[in-house]
Amino acid sequence: MTPGLATAQEESAVAVPSGMPVTFYEALAESATVQRFRFLAPQIGGAAPRSFDEVAADMQHLCDSFALPRVGQSGVIPELIVISFMAEPVDAGVMSPEIRQYFEAYSPRNGACVWEAF
Repeated sequence: MTPGLATAQEESAVAVPSGMPVTFYEALAESATVQRFRFLAPQIGGAAPRSFDEVAADMQHLCDSFALPRVGQSGVIPELIVISFMAEPVDAGVMSPEIRQYFEAYSPRNGACVWEAF
């Protein structure tokens, strides 16, 4: 882990619209303005991986229903929430081209997550 990042881990299964198995892996606060939520999603890897288009709605759902309530508890809402899926556990910030990962960024606005193009 990169020095200076706050982290919270509480691995637990979470439900997503696609029905694929997803497990919350960790939350990382890079700064007061960026909060990352990382999820293990084995079905995005392997011989027949789910495409980004198949799981994009899951990422939106996790931002709205999982990440946003948790950042709201702290009283400090970040400018950006990043949701990431990884087929296998990967250290944050480490390039691992052999392991598929998907990322999306959202701005919290009026109690909802608004998609932001990277």
